[in-house]
Parts: sequence; C-alpha cells; structure tokens
Amino acid sequence: MLRPALSPPVALVLALPLSAGCSGSREGDDSSNSGPGLTAGMLTDGGSSGGSSGGGGGGGNKFDVEGGATDGAGCMPGEGGNCPECTAPDHTPCDGGGDPIAAIGLNCPGEPSVTIDNSIPQHPGAIGVRNKFGTLNVFDPREGAEYAVIGSGLVADLGNVTPMTDNDSLPTHCNDDLGGEYDRGQMLPPPLRTNDVGAVTCTDDPNLIGTGDCSNTIQGQFSQGGSANDYTEIRFTATVPENTNSFSYDFAFFSVEYPVYYNSTYNDMYIGWLESEAWTGNVSFDEMGNPISLNAGFLDYRDDGGNLPELAGTCMRQHAGTKWLSTTAPVIPGEQITVVFAIFDLSDSILDSYVFLDNFLWGCDGMVPPSTKPVG
Repeated sequence: MLRPALSPPVALVLALPLSAGCSGSREGDDSSNSGPGLTAGMLTDGGSSGGSSGGGGGGGNKFDVEGGATDGAGCMPGEGGNCPECTAPDHTPCDGGGDPIAAIGLNCPGEPSVTIDNSIPQHPGAIGVRNKFGTLNVFDPREGAEYAVIGSGLVADLGNVTPMTDNDSLPTHCNDDLGGEYDRGQMLPPPLRTNDVGAVTCTDDPNLIGTGDCSNTIQGQFSQGGSANDYTEIRFTATVPENTNSFSYDFAFFSVEYPVYYNSTYNDMYIGWLESEAWTGNVSFDEMGNPISLNAGFLDYRDDGGNLPELAGTCMRQHAGTKWLSTTAPVIPGEQITVVFAIFDLSDSILDSYVFLDNFLWGCDGMVPPSTKPVG
C-alpha cells in the first residue's frame, strides 16, 4: 500500500515534570517510580541487536495529568482519615521465561492474580517480550528481567536496524500489515468507547462514569483517522485487593509514522483503558496530559537525523518514541475491574507503532483522576 508524500511539520518539544505518589514494596524498583496506586512472537534481545498538537477531544476540558482530589494520604474521597489499613502487596518479579503477562509483573506466585481474557483475536507475532531495546540502557526492564511489547506490527521487527537513508514514507522495517481480521474499524472492542463523556470529565461529575471515556481524550484523536486497524491488546480482569485503592504501571510508545505522517490522518494510538467504579476510560497520557497518539503525543526522542543514540540499533532509527512513563489510576477495594492495554494503526494498516509495558503494581495512591509522570 502506497501513501501520498506529506511534508513533516515542525516538532514542538515541551516538558512538564509531574508529582510522584507513595510506593509499595517492589523488588528491583527505584525511587523514581515510587507511586503505588492502581497502578505470540516472543523476542528477547541480548543487547547486540536493537531490538504538540491538541490532546483532548470534542471540546471538553483539558485532562488534568496532575491528579485530582484525595482525602488524607492517598485515600479515595469519602474514605476519611489517612487510610492506615491500605498496604500495597509485596511483589517479587517472576518473568524471564518469555511470558508477556509475567513480564508486566502479573500473576506471580503468591500474589493477587488476574484473569487474562483472550477473546479478542490477536496476531501472535504482535505480542511478545524484550529485555533490551537499542544500544543504551534507556529501555531496560523497569522490574524483573523482561517487559511486554504489543504492536500494530510484528514485535520481532523491532530489532531490525533501519538502513541509512531509509525511505521514511515507506520504511524497510516495522511496516507490517497484520491482516484484515485484526482491523476493528470505527468501533473498538467493548468496554472501550471512543466517545467523550461531555463538557466535563468524571472528576467533575462522577455520574458520568460508565457513559464513555472519562478523560475526554480519545475521541478527538481517534476521529482523525478513518478506522482502527492492526489492533492488538492485552486484557485482564481482576478483583482489587481489599487493602489497595489504585494500580500503576510503566509504558513507552514508539512509532515509525514519525516524521513523514506526523499531524496527518495516520494517527496511530495507544490506550490504557480502565473499567472501574472509580473511572471508565483512558488512564495513560504523555507528560503534557495528551493521549498517547502520534499527533497528540509528546515524543521525547525524535530521531530526525538518524543519529539519536537512544534509538540506534533499532527499527525506530529515523523515527520517534517516548521515554518510560508511569501511570497511576484509582480503583475501589474489592471491586472487579477490567484493564485493557491496546494499540492500533489509524486509517491504514502499515507503518507500525509499539508500546512497552512493565512494572504493574497495586498500591495506595487512589487519585481521581488518573495521573502520568515520567520515570526517572
């Protein structure tokens, strides 16, 4: 499939450090990601191979990445006091065997378990694991030995190095069509919904929970493309441990759509969806509070000259990605939640995007709304 050539726009680089929360015990974690709260074609890499425009939608209020009201030290509103009973479960990494679920930090022995839902068809090559990306240690695992990867293309392509002077409009690598059976069109699989909840977010009006995307950030970006194609997800349900009121996880986003198709209709997107009594909708954003899409996203690493060391030795050379970011989202103790990590192409099925997922942790930062901060 060929595309018309587009002129790359001028990149806008901004940064906004966000505040961190408290943390539960996690082996291998560091203080830079100390926010407990709510938080297949497998490939490992030994190291030699590599493995802003508008954010919200529909005219709603700008989503507040700083977090909203809490009562006491990380308590959900109305709980009162300092919630001394809230204690984050300990976590011991159990990955290293090529399992994407364990690589995220889920279903480790003796820890609260989740139920993986594989009802939505996935291309087996679009889900996998890595233990390194590039020639530096910028994208080493956040916990344990591996992290999960999902993409709108093949995970194995990530280690293919972009040739010098490669054609950015039709890249040699990370440019896969996974097949029509993975195209979702204008509707994402339930419970994901693209519609805004209205003029305000669920932070302002909790009665809006369950009516759409509480963050009001998906619709404006999703509507820039005609359809969601090469859709890939990891989905699970879980009963929130009685002694926690949040969860957190870390992620990083990359796309070969940049630079040629930046600010075009080919607006690839990543969504971290939470279905909870506390929040329904997107919970993951960039450092500016924009949803994670090509056009809205704050891309920390823009390799316009092909010489950026952070992306050297990978298919993202000459393209772009974010640094590791950490999301914390609210949940209700004892409730059943659904979490979906989803990535897809918009408008067509080529020029791929990927997200790394790691460091899932239950915790005690039950902030409304969810928050995202840079790691490190």
